[in-house]
Amino acid sequence: MELPIFQVDAFTNSQFKGNPAAVVILEKNISAGLMQEIAFENNLSETAFIDISKTPFEIRWFTPTIEVDLCGHATLASAKVLFEYYPQIVDELIEFNCLEHGALIAKKTDDKIFLDFPADIATPTNLSEEISKAIRAEVNECLVGETKLMVVVDDEKIVKGLKPDFSAVAKLDAMGLIVTAQSSTYDFVSRCFFPQTGVNEDPVTGSAHCVTAPYWAKKLNKKKLLAAQLSDRGGELTCIIENERVLIGGRTVLYLKGKIFIG
Repeated sequence: MELPIFQVDAFTNSQFKGNPAAVVILEKNISAGLMQEIAFENNLSETAFIDISKTPFEIRWFTPTIEVDLCGHATLASAKVLFEYYPQIVDELIEFNCLEHGALIAKKTDDKIFLDFPADIATPTNLSEEISKAIRAEVNECLVGETKLMVVVDDEKIVKGLKPDFSAVAKLDAMGLIVTAQSSTYDFVSRCFFPQTGVNEDPVTGSAHCVTAPYWAKKLNKKKLLAAQLSDRGGELTCIIENERVLIGGRTVLYLKGKIFIG
């Protein structure tokens, strides 16, 4: 069996920046076990599998160790691949179906692709002291979304300089941790730590902005926000709040295309 595979740098317009994701195109179903083995072999933060035999296209995401319920950068990468390499089966708008969140929309707008994702409204939680010790920085607010913890710190310099204790972060009762602050260059910045999923730091995390964007939109009284993730690779995102949805936009760059050979 041969499967088309692409690797795309998401939320950037430069190769070797943003967040790299693998995209595997399927024309028939394969087992979740095989998907996990491929994702482990790829050793990227996420590999997306797109079954184009289904309408809407079915999408699933795997880290090297687990399946996740939502992934922004790998969805952005998947839309890039479909728009550019499968134009015969897509229009200007792509509808994906995922197991946990139902319909997800991707749309081309100028040089960006926007994802239409569900907003995740975080609520206060009392883990500030525990998280402060884990990230070795003082925490102003601590909140929890559906699967991710989010803490707010005083300054973007704190976010940039964080050196977390990943073993302590891994013990937190959540999929991972977002650390965010207001920014002088952007509306807000963040970094995302997911040692629970086998990824100590995710370079640019689209799904985290389902949590951070609604928070900062309310805080700053804005519907459209420019965000940056301050990992070593870095990335930029445009977030637009529309009712209970977050439109997450970014640029993409193709890195490779090829085939996987399954014996």
